[in-house]
Amino acid sequence: MNFEFLSKNKQHIYSALIKRTMVYTYQDINVYYRFIGTESASPILLLHGWGCDGDIFDRVVEAFPEKSFLSIDFPPFGKSCQTPVNWNIFSYANMVISLCEHLHIKRCDLLAHSFGGRVAILISALNEKLVNSCVLCGCAGLKPKRGIGYHFKVLNYKMRKKLGLNTSKYGSNDYKMLSDDMKKVFNEVVNQDLKDYCPLIKAPCLIIFGQKDRETPVYMAKKLHKKITNSHLCILPDAGHFAFIDSQLSFTRKLSLFWEEFSL
Repeated sequence: MNFEFLSKNKQHIYSALIKRTMVYTYQDINVYYRFIGTESASPILLLHGWGCDGDIFDRVVEAFPEKSFLSIDFPPFGKSCQTPVNWNIFSYANMVISLCEHLHIKRCDLLAHSFGGRVAILISALNEKLVNSCVLCGCAGLKPKRGIGYHFKVLNYKMRKKLGLNTSKYGSNDYKMLSDDMKKVFNEVVNQDLKDYCPLIKAPCLIIFGQKDRETPVYMAKKLHKKITNSHLCILPDAGHFAFIDSQLSFTRKLSLFWEEFSL
């Protein structure tokens, strides 16, 4: 457990909250999860972003010691270190739903960041009975706006690949570090536009983004707000992609008000 950003006077409280850690096997992949707080049949599910793990929400958990959280490490991140083969965003959503069924969770609240927001959108849209409320922070899942420069790079990449030329300079550093199997998973995930699933979400939804977010810009938050009928939009002016860390107090305040009204 990483306590680097926990206040010293609360570390012992946080340690006492962790009830148990378990492993759930889904499609031959071991998925690590843990309950924090009182183990409950109606917890708050923590769905982290790409390349992170459940510990990224430690500051949020510390702020709500009375709550029950279920933290999941998405494969292959955190302790769920096995590489899933041929997975897509539906695989991740089905894994979470399957885990909830395994744990006899009938109803829950979702707190999702970035990639985890993709999973939350699908679960909220396709399993209405499971989701009581949903918080989407820096949520991915919508097709980004692309300029002519981007399309030129894509065309150039495809031409070089077809001709058998070196394409190693293309893609982000994070992408280049992925294994071949995970590159396929990554491409499946990021190329799935979830805009048509957003109107299917019936649960109350808090959309909270950082004004300085470059990964998932504010225009995406506004688009989500427009497409999700029962949604509330909040933009934190001094925050970036990790709004719950960049503007911890403001984020916690907004979250507290939302959960006070809508959470189980």
